[in-house]
Amino acid sequence: MIDVGDKEDVSRIARACGRIRLGRESIEAVRAGEVNKGDVMESARIAGTLAVKRTHELVPYCHQVPLDYVGFCLSLDDEGMACECEVRARYRTGVEMEALLGVEIALLTVWDMVKYLEKDDRGQYPSTEISEIKVIEKKKHI
Repeated sequence: MIDVGDKEDVSRIARACGRIRLGRESIEAVRAGEVNKGDVMESARIAGTLAVKRTHELVPYCHQVPLDYVGFCLSLDDEGMACECEVRARYRTGVEMEALLGVEIALLTVWDMVKYLEKDDRGQYPSTEISEIKVIEKKKHI
């Protein structure tokens, strides 16, 4: 890890986003609350939040950041689900890795919960895809 000991604590915000492409059957099951494993959006929020809190354990050179806020916005459309994660902290290093990991794990949770609906007759996932994961905002305020 790099030495951030001489840096001042400042307010930091990062937002990341991503998407998962899903089939019509999965989208309708999520909308209707009829996915076998339960509430997909709430499970994705919980999983994403847990991931954000453990970023330093999963990404080897990340510092353990004391978080002030973690929030998710998940939305369904005709092609799948969009996810946005916002992370805030007052610390010496940014929180963009936390926001990115939150999005990734939230979307993987969605995939896990609907995979039985996404599989084709060979047990493959020909159209399911996680994509467009990126940082959309990073700010620091002194």
